Formats: sequence, C-alpha cells, structure tokens
Amino acid sequence: MTAAKKKAAIAPARNVQKKVQKVQKAPEPKKAAELKKVDGLKKAAEPKKVAEPKKVVAQKVAPQLKAPPQPKEPEPKYDFEAGDFVVYPAHGVGRVERIEKHVIAGQEVVLYAIFFDKERMMLKVPVGKAKNAGLRKLSSKDRIKVALDTLQGRSRIRRAMWSRRAQEYEAKINSGDPVSIAEVVRDLYRGADQPDQSYSERQIYQSALERLARELAAVEKIEETAATERLEAVLGKIAA
Repeated sequence: MTAAKKKAAIAPARNVQKKVQKVQKAPEPKKAAELKKVDGLKKAAEPKKVAEPKKVVAQKVAPQLKAPPQPKEPEPKYDFEAGDFVVYPAHGVGRVERIEKHVIAGQEVVLYAIFFDKERMMLKVPVGKAKNAGLRKLSSKDRIKVALDTLQGRSRIRRAMWSRRAQEYEAKINSGDPVSIAEVVRDLYRGADQPDQSYSERQIYQSALERLARELAAVEKIEETAATERLEAVLGKIAA
C-alpha cells in the first residue's frame, strides 16, 4: 500500500478513538443526579444565617411644656363674716349665720343671712346694699360708755303732742345708735315716785330698753338679763 492510502485508512480510525474517549469521559446520568442530591443535602445541613436585628435608634422627644397654672381669683373680702354680731337699725343686734350666693335674673347676688334671736327671724341683706341699709358692727366700748353716761343725764322732754314725740322716739330707736336709744330710755323712764307711763309710752320705753340691753350684752359678752339689770341700776341711781 502506498503512503497516501495508509494515511486515508488511519484517519477514520483516529476519529473513532476520539469519540470513544468522549463517551467514556461523560458522567453517567444516574451518578450526576446523585451528586446533585448530595450537594442539596450539604446545603440544607449548613446552618442558615440569622438576620441580625435592626438597631432601633431612640429618637429624642421634646418634652411637652405644661401650661402654667392660672392664679386663683382671690376670695372677695366682706365687711362681716359668719359668726359676727351686727346691728341692723330696724331689728337691733343679730348674728351673721352665713354668707349666701344666689343667681337672680342671671346675676349672682351675695347675701348676709342674719338671725335675730329675739324675734326668731332670719333676715337676708344684699352685701352691696348693707352699708346703705345701716348694717354695722357692734359699738365700741367707748361708745357704750357714752350711752351709759347719757342715761345718767337729765331727761329732755319736749312740750309737744305725744304722737309727734312718739315718732321721734321711734326714729331714734330705728337709727340703731346706742346713744340715741339711751336718750329714749332716759326720757321715758319713770321712778317709783313719778307718775306711771301710758301704755304707748311703756311700749316704746320697753322696746328701747331691750334694744340697748342686747347691744350692751353683745359688747360686754354677758347675758341679756344681766345687761338689763345693769341699765336699770344706772336709772335707779338717778331716781334716788
């Protein structure tokens, strides 16, 4: 055989060998599947990475400013308080039981609730009108002394009709002034050796004596009967 023919015969044989080698090198399909399963098991066996918790950054909250407390309105000051003894011209000495607040026609009205023990009467006087109504505190001891000195003076009876004099005496009693009331007691007092009083004179005298005795008792802090006896003792000295 010639050299050319030998080469032609060898070339196909080499190609066949190369194909056989490729086939031998290729992995069998079953082994390839098994390898994939092994790789999957390895990956499953590996511990999973736990995600780290996110860091929470605390935000600064601006403190809420509290509104400053509003100042309380000062309590109004009244001339009299509960428990005070007062003098009301038309009724004499009374005691302030309490201070009341009422809404009348949409307006708040403050009242003094005054109890008069002699008449067993409760009188309510508006605080704003108390001064004009003549409501006042008890007289001072000096004023009471002047009233007692007035009792020791001479009576000053006007020569006028009794009806006019009676009106003047009533006006003095209702004034609430202890000195004016003492003048009525002095003028209408009758000693044992003097003519008796008329019925109306006796009524006015008794009213004035009781009014003066009540204020004297409140000022001196004694019983009303003791105050009455004291006044009558002063009047008795004059008659003697």
